[in-house]
Amino acid sequence: MNYRTLGRTGLKISEIALGTWQVGGGWGGSFDRKVADSIIQTALDHGVNFLDTADVYDDQQSEQAVGEYVKADRDKLYIATKIGRRINPHVAEGYTPEVLEDYVNQALKNTGLDYLDLVQLHCPPTSVYEFQEVFQKLEDIRQSGKVRHFGVSVEKVEEAEMAATYEVVESVQIIFNMFRQKPSEELFQMLRERGIGVIARVPLASGLLSGKMTANREFDPNDHRAFNRNGEVFDKGETFSGVPLDLGLKAVQELKNLFGDEELYKYALKWILNFDAVSTVIPGASKPEQVISNIEAANLPDFNEDQMKSVKKIYDEYVKAEVHHMW
Repeated sequence: MNYRTLGRTGLKISEIALGTWQVGGGWGGSFDRKVADSIIQTALDHGVNFLDTADVYDDQQSEQAVGEYVKADRDKLYIATKIGRRINPHVAEGYTPEVLEDYVNQALKNTGLDYLDLVQLHCPPTSVYEFQEVFQKLEDIRQSGKVRHFGVSVEKVEEAEMAATYEVVESVQIIFNMFRQKPSEELFQMLRERGIGVIARVPLASGLLSGKMTANREFDPNDHRAFNRNGEVFDKGETFSGVPLDLGLKAVQELKNLFGDEELYKYALKWILNFDAVSTVIPGASKPEQVISNIEAANLPDFNEDQMKSVKKIYDEYVKAEVHHMW
């Protein structure tokens, strides 16, 4: 495993980490602690030291599972959690300093930790980035010692740019993959200049870039790929990265033709790591075997210039018009 520095936090984190949205149950399944434990332990056994969770994942059970592992090896493992999505209704006015401090306290309770390594605002409405009192509260919490570092998880490039103006923001988590390339145009350079780390999420476009998806694939009714393709519940960019499934499958076939390999997911992950501004990639996993396969992607050779240009060409031809202007 290779390790990169998360911006100016100084944290040395594994370039392939573990996202825990579907840990212990998969999208749509009920939470199974034994499955969650096996996935997390497999990741740690293979050099992962950065675990990304959130209080809304499996109704706080994901936080609890991750927290127990971090607590057992506190000097070597880092936990990143997210807060804010439990605000109901999820509107900007719900983001008050008092509510956010309550969520931080609850995260500490859930994880059983004395402090949290990284807490991120969890895709708040755009106008929240104008609430200076919110970011001042985050600074106050940081000064208290409850949280070592704060960051944001965003939907849009413009939100990342707004968040980066606050000194307390030390990381940005953003969707970045072969089908969502906009962040690499200008945002990455700006974040690098400000010492802000980049956490690349949804790296496989909800499985679309795994290379295993088919047009007739059926999803569990509780799986967001079944109910959120048009943004019915949350931002549609979270589901297949906002790319219509039929169009995405055509682009996937072009990528398969380019790399000549059925294991497209490895190339999709390695493509992200070709960008030095990226601190870590956080693919999820619903079974231990997926964890190992994801980690193996880091061992692929770096892409050459022709490969990078070819991926960009496929993006431009098939998906750019669908996603570039939206996020």
